[in-house]
Amino acid sequence: MEPPGLVVHGAVAPFSTALRSLVNNPLYSDVRFVVGQERQEVFAHRCLLACRCNFFQRLLGSEMGPGVPSPVVLSTVPAEAFLAVLEFLYTNSAKLHRHSVGLCGCPVSFPPPLLGSVHTLPHTPASVERTCTSRERRVFCSQLCLEFVVKVLDVELVCEALQVAVTFGLGSLQERCVAFIEAHSQEALRTRGFLELSAPALLPLLRSDKLCVDEAELVLAARSWARVGAAVLERPVAEVAAPVVRELRLALLAPAELSALEEQNRREPLIPVEQIVEAWKCHALRRGDAARGALCRRRRGTLPREHHRFLDPPFK
Repeated sequence: MEPPGLVVHGAVAPFSTALRSLVNNPLYSDVRFVVGQERQEVFAHRCLLACRCNFFQRLLGSEMGPGVPSPVVLSTVPAEAFLAVLEFLYTNSAKLHRHSVGLCGCPVSFPPPLLGSVHTLPHTPASVERTCTSRERRVFCSQLCLEFVVKVLDVELVCEALQVAVTFGLGSLQERCVAFIEAHSQEALRTRGFLELSAPALLPLLRSDKLCVDEAELVLAARSWARVGAAVLERPVAEVAAPVVRELRLALLAPAELSALEEQNRREPLIPVEQIVEAWKCHALRRGDAARGALCRRRRGTLPREHHRFLDPPFK
């Protein structure tokens, strides 16, 4: 019996450089894309894309026959982002910028725009749309973008990244974003990204004990968030705020602050009346309501008030 051969490996860098030279290179290419609003022409190699990505395998496979348009038009995908995807598929690495991963306000470009917007591609056959599952999008995204996002996370980026994490079910990224906001709460609450969060993305923040911000500031931030949402959705502020305001810990406010909030609430309804009544109840009983203990618990950034000694122990 012939002994097994020994696998030897060549240098990685020259191999990667050689493959990178084929990215958007018309030499030997057999598939062409028209990408972005500028309709930039991008060349690629069908066999390489197909063996590296299930989506391309289904889109470009020979069994698709005439159903695959030539060129493949991807009008909603930014060219820079698409080229980053190709670079990763060809070389297993990519040089990314924020625009490449779609964290500059483009609602369809993260995860990688090609897969994040596949259901909107006007020329994608229905059979291909059905085969591109959300799991594939998450896996592809984690390969290409998550490490980059975590490394460049900052105050201006973090709320947009949190929204992406919640939308696409990226649990590890969501945890990183929440932890970052907990440590930089006041700055993050002042960003445009915070105002544009969806209710499901805002909820894990309002449920956190570790936010470094006082409850009075959090109430103001929630009102600003609801006003923006009301303007965009053309719905009442109270209706937009309903899914999240119950996480506000009104019992932490001093009586004078609670009275001022109650008066403002009459002018611009934001918080259900019964929620304010519950906060007053905590003051009257001089103890936290055991049934709603979390809403009487101080956060890391809660400023001390005289009545807090009657509530739960301070945050540790």
